Amino acid sequence: MPFITKKLHAPTRQKALLFLIRELGLGQPEAQRLIAKGRLSQNGIVMSNQMGFIEGDFDFICFEPLSLGLPATFVAPDFAIYDKPSGVLVHPQSRRTAYSLNDEIKHRFGHDANVTHRIDQETSGLVLASRNKKSERVLKLLFEERQITKRYLAMVHGHLTHPMDIQEPLLRKEDPSTLVRMVVKVHPDGKASRTFIKPLQYFPEHNMTLVEASPLTGRTHQIRVHLFHVKHPIVGDPIYGQEEIDIVKFLDKEITAEERLKKGGASRLLLHAYSLQFDYKENSYHIVSKEDFVSICFEAMGISPSFPT
Repeated sequence: MPFITKKLHAPTRQKALLFLIRELGLGQPEAQRLIAKGRLSQNGIVMSNQMGFIEGDFDFICFEPLSLGLPATFVAPDFAIYDKPSGVLVHPQSRRTAYSLNDEIKHRFGHDANVTHRIDQETSGLVLASRNKKSERVLKLLFEERQITKRYLAMVHGHLTHPMDIQEPLLRKEDPSTLVRMVVKVHPDGKASRTFIKPLQYFPEHNMTLVEASPLTGRTHQIRVHLFHVKHPIVGDPIYGQEEIDIVKFLDKEITAEERLKKGGASRLLLHAYSLQFDYKENSYHIVSKEDFVSICFEAMGISPSFPT
């Protein structure tokens, strides 16, 4: 587990903040943040005061990254790019998260390294990570200002014959009338959202189309919802286009692989972040995933690859 509880001892009464900075080598902002998040406790009582004092034995919950050997696909002095497998979280959801991409990033590049954006757990593909706090601020700002071009590949149901410029507002809110409380949907009250879709290859024997998706905005589930809205849902999507009972089973991790394959057409969401393009420190970068996404799609659908002649 990446989150562990360390048993620490302060021989004299002193500020907890200074102890963590001195003994664990943390920066002041990081030490303050961790105390504020309730990571420090003594005799079962969580310290809430960032300027509080400690003495004697106490517990400190910290993140110690676990590596499963996933290599970076590209490394620069200030950042690195990973090709994340489907099913892996980018960032831990809680202290109980056993493994995430952030484990690999911090294990290789140190505590100050961090992801600069997120893709869904089920989505595979390129993730940009900063190697220090300064580059993290710069890269996150590039994302916010839409200075980083992201392109995805998706296998969708049906025959998509022409490019599409989907401009539909997306609303994310809780819906108390359904079992699936948090939903994202096209709605006039939502935030402006725009996705370009370009068909690349049609597979008539399976009635599905490989498309390139370029999101100009970064809304939650944007590509998935937009494609579902235009009647071309992504193959293997366990939420958009599925019955509510099956969505709940997926979210509760109670759906079997066989059920997913039968109901959604694939054992995973067939969406892959395959390209990142941006300028950084007067250099231009265009990183493309080396994964064979079409082969991955057919494998996830449990069928042999076939291509039109």
